[in-house]
Amino acid sequence: MGLAASPLNIVTPITLEGSVVRLEPIRREHAGIFWEAAKDALDDIFRWIPYRMKSPEDFQHVVEKALAEQERGESVVFATIERTSGQVIGSTRFMNIDRVNRRVEIGSTWIAPAWQRTAVNTEAKYLMLCHAFEVWKCMRVELKTDALNQKSRNAILRIGAKEEGTLRRHVLTWTGRVRDSVYFSILDSEWPEAKTRLEAILARKAESKNV
Repeated sequence: MGLAASPLNIVTPITLEGSVVRLEPIRREHAGIFWEAAKDALDDIFRWIPYRMKSPEDFQHVVEKALAEQERGESVVFATIERTSGQVIGSTRFMNIDRVNRRVEIGSTWIAPAWQRTAVNTEAKYLMLCHAFEVWKCMRVELKTDALNQKSRNAILRIGAKEEGTLRRHVLTWTGRVRDSVYFSILDSEWPEAKTRLEAILARKAESKNV
């Protein structure tokens, strides 16, 4: 009864700030900023995104859709900012929010190539997981990726998520390919261990940057 009577209390807007990145609420003007950040590497960045990301109009459509989802309470969408430069370098979000069952998904993440394989994505995930488990008191955080995207699958496992299974023929992508999606999760009982793992990864990345 206690859990059922205590749905997620999600208060927006939300800004999450670490040492490397700041996640700030998405705004309409981010559509053009996102396009400028990504336009020279669209195929690299959005290879595994199931919807079309090929033009400024596509970016505008995605931002408008994200804002509509926020209005309905389904998502909380961020622009990813590099703290030292103040530059917009990507986006990520809480999505498929289920307040009653106290679960959220982290997804729709993209990062401009110059900041891939840096601490940016790791710290963004760390900040979001901390907020989900320690502020919202989630019981479960989900992540999913294209079954063909082995790089993403490995990255999700590295942060401490558990692979749960594959939803076959799950998503019809904009190219017509039918995607299988692999689901992962971290539970509230698993968060302390995953948090320690993430903090160790971030410490190593900070140390290697300073060498």
